Amino acid sequence: MVSWVTSAFVGFARACAVVAVVMLVPAVWAAAVALGIRWGAGNPWSWVAPCVLVCVGTLALSRPVCRAVRFLVRRWTATAVPSGYRRAEPVVRMSTGFWWNGFSYGRTRRDALLDQRWRIRWKDPATWRDLRFTVIAPCTAGVVAAVPPAGIAVAVLGFGRPTPVARLAGALGLAVAVAGAPYAWRLLRPVAVRFLGPLRTMALADRVDELTAQRADTTVAQAAEIRRIERDLHDGAQARLVGLGLSLATAEKLLATDPEQARALMREARVGAAASLTELRELVKGINPPVLNERGLVDAVRAFALDSPLETTVSADPELPRLDPPIESALYFGIAELLTNAVKHARADRARISLTRDGARIVVDVEDDGRGGAAEQAGGGLAGLRRRLTVFDGTLEITSPAGGPTRVRMMVPCASL
Repeated sequence: MVSWVTSAFVGFARACAVVAVVMLVPAVWAAAVALGIRWGAGNPWSWVAPCVLVCVGTLALSRPVCRAVRFLVRRWTATAVPSGYRRAEPVVRMSTGFWWNGFSYGRTRRDALLDQRWRIRWKDPATWRDLRFTVIAPCTAGVVAAVPPAGIAVAVLGFGRPTPVARLAGALGLAVAVAGAPYAWRLLRPVAVRFLGPLRTMALADRVDELTAQRADTTVAQAAEIRRIERDLHDGAQARLVGLGLSLATAEKLLATDPEQARALMREARVGAAASLTELRELVKGINPPVLNERGLVDAVRAFALDSPLETTVSADPELPRLDPPIESALYFGIAELLTNAVKHARADRARISLTRDGARIVVDVEDDGRGGAAEQAGGGLAGLRRRLTVFDGTLEITSPAGGPTRVRMMVPCASL
């Protein structure tokens, strides 16, 4: 009973909020019509002024109303409705002294920004989508959300009169308001998702921009990885192999005159060869661990956890199949990055890794008991991890309050699941 009363009160408040937002533009229309009627048919402004008021009021309120609707839907239902508005390009001053805003030149930065704002506003398809929504929403979500407030109004008027018919009407209005309050506002979400989301052309354009940025990030990451491999080879194994060659050449010359010194040099060369082999194996492991190719992501993560200085537990869905090699590699190095951060920065003692399946997505959760405070920074490891996952349409969620714990979730869609 208490939960129902709470739900009714919350629903009534939300219904009133929906009515106040989506009926704002129709209220302007009604005010314009009332103004024209008040001036009378003989006044030449009785039809011109209302039309101007309707057009200006609708254009001025359409975008704020749509932003308010998106906010309410996100706040109440955790459903994000993308805006899809065109982004303004940065205004750049040219060598001639004029300012370029992406469309035309302006004598001052203020003129260029003003011209850019109006051009984007009128040429943006989202502007016309917002205008369409301000017409559709009052006729759908607005009418349904107005039922509880209208019922309360009928109840107040009915109980204020002594006649039995009026009181019966008041009782019915109160019943309708209480019964419909928890549900009257819920139509706002499907209407907003259907009519307020970005147009297909804008979504495709944003997707093209996103893929272009991903390609650039991938190219930069590949170049950096190649430079790292070259540097490791040059400073490590290559230098040892050069030293090994010199030791063998010297031992060959001393073999006839000083066999003991030659044998000592050969022993050093053997140790150097073993060290070079170890470095090459570590380098190959950093490029693509053999256990990842042979046994898959789960076993590779378990092997990495055994070598980690943290007390790490790994749990995995027993029905998790082998994934595509690029996805397995991205997730493996992502987990390695997170555990390394837990050791170096969070000063953690224990970590937990979970690999599960969620429909056509693989979900990897990494949690440590460190001091928390992990934040994504430009050029940092977490930013690189996000870019690595974005290539596969994956997402990265970071929860790291001060004092810990740090929880990171990686989700990647995979066609093989």
